[in-house]
Amino acid sequence: MTARILVVDDIPANVRLLEVRLLAEYFEVLTATNGPDAIETCENGKVDVVLLDVMMPDMDGFEVCRRLKSDPATSHIPVVMITALDQVSDRVRGLEAGADDFLTKPVNDLQLMTRVKSLVRLKSLTDELRLRASTTRNIGIEELLSRNFASEDTTPKVLLIDERKSSVERIQKMLRDRADLDVTHDPHAGFFQAAETSYECVMISTAFADFDPLRLCSQLRSLDRTRFVPIILLAEEGEEERIIRGLELGINDYLMRPIDQQELTARLRTQVRRKRYNDQLRASVTQTIEMAVTDGLTALHNRRYLDSHLQTLFDRAVARRRPLSVMITDLDRFKAINDAHGHDGGDEVLREFARRLRKNVRGIDLACRFGGEEFVVVMPDTEGAVAEKVAERIRAEIAQAAFAIGQDGKAIEVTVSVGVSSVLKGVDTVAALMKRADLALYEAKSGGRNRVVAKAA
Repeated sequence: MTARILVVDDIPANVRLLEVRLLAEYFEVLTATNGPDAIETCENGKVDVVLLDVMMPDMDGFEVCRRLKSDPATSHIPVVMITALDQVSDRVRGLEAGADDFLTKPVNDLQLMTRVKSLVRLKSLTDELRLRASTTRNIGIEELLSRNFASEDTTPKVLLIDERKSSVERIQKMLRDRADLDVTHDPHAGFFQAAETSYECVMISTAFADFDPLRLCSQLRSLDRTRFVPIILLAEEGEEERIIRGLELGINDYLMRPIDQQELTARLRTQVRRKRYNDQLRASVTQTIEMAVTDGLTALHNRRYLDSHLQTLFDRAVARRRPLSVMITDLDRFKAINDAHGHDGGDEVLREFARRLRKNVRGIDLACRFGGEEFVVVMPDTEGAVAEKVAERIRAEIAQAAFAIGQDGKAIEVTVSVGVSSVLKGVDTVAALMKRADLALYEAKSGGRNRVVAKAA
């Protein structure tokens, strides 16, 4: 697992000790001996996890963590605070500062490395979303990345799976007014309940008489609906090996019994905050990218999407030695439609044409509005002769059924000309493929319109 870990400690011997442990696991290690340097490193470089000492002069670890978590540019970086402080109040203080975990010295090597690897996996999810966003700056994503999504305005919906009644009652009391808590005593029922309800965290007890709780964790991680739901394991003293195995399976955090109320609420808040950040980032990126690659009038993909995706489809067809065809359509005398019925009437025609086009192509075909009244359909795994038949079917449906426009549903005749081309065996390019289809369209137009012309070469 390749990742860059920042070790922050004002004692060189402690830095060196952690550095040796991390290098042995093939991590790349950065170091800092004070808070300001650590913050600067996180701002300027790719850091995947911060291992942060608490007791440092001038700026302690709590303040460093608060500053990192309050800055949208660094708030997504997981922070593990490592210190000799061993009181629950110290852990809570670190978690409330935004830390993802709080480990007490001396740190068990296996526990440390398992935790680091777990957090690296979590950060990779956020990084993937942010990377997608950063590649689309031209559609306003930079503003999206600057937002602080860590909203705590709403009460999180949480599922507790625990068969011990006394334990459930204690946790219910601890989370009263802090979480919308559902409870199930049956782990099998808990799995289905988690899959069917939008929970922001699932807490799983290890104290089942006849069931392995890690099997439930594994099942939740394997299901698409629950893959990104935070899991907190509620473990007993002496279950370190089970916790380590759980972290390897993908649990997000754990609590040791007896459970402290403040620590429970702080760890729950941390997990909910991270989930909300990723959920909202994912939704915003998806929506923004969808808007950027979709034609607002027809709801088909636009030329931007075609330009980026056609090359991928072309390369795949060539690599697999599979056919691929393209058709370019153009509505005949569309300017006259606009002149006679206004742009609103023209827009209605374009929307109806797009609807009929979608109806006559497959789900794997890529239908796009190329610009104006021109549309392109890319048909993977389709020979030229088949593509020509599809084009003829589309042309005939447009010509045979009049288009109704306006509030009175006035019927107007619309026809379309189509040019078709296919990938050639041997040397071919996307540009040449599109050029042949464009030439075929020109022939259809100049040959009288309302025609399909195919260009073999």
